[in-house]
Amino acid sequence: MAKRSGLDDPAYAAFAWARYRRILGWMGVVAIVFIAGAILILEHVYGPLGWVATLAVIGGAGGSIMLAAALMGLVFLSSGSGHDESIDDLD
Repeated sequence: MAKRSGLDDPAYAAFAWARYRRILGWMGVVAIVFIAGAILILEHVYGPLGWVATLAVIGGAGGSIMLAAALMGLVFLSSGSGHDESIDDLD
């Protein structure tokens, strides 16, 4: 019989998903600060940036940071809720 995951309990699942959203929120703040710093440094080095370059920095740096945060947050969610241990090993 498969073990129960922490995500099977609605109260714990709500807590775990709230923690995941909080991690994403803080990483969104980190991404915004990093993007602003990157744009300021690029403008200092290269002069005024066009809108395409600005969007490239936002999409590239911001997208990379948020993708990494989403994937690592899911790893923490899965591990912290006991979801990993609930898998049946059929060996």
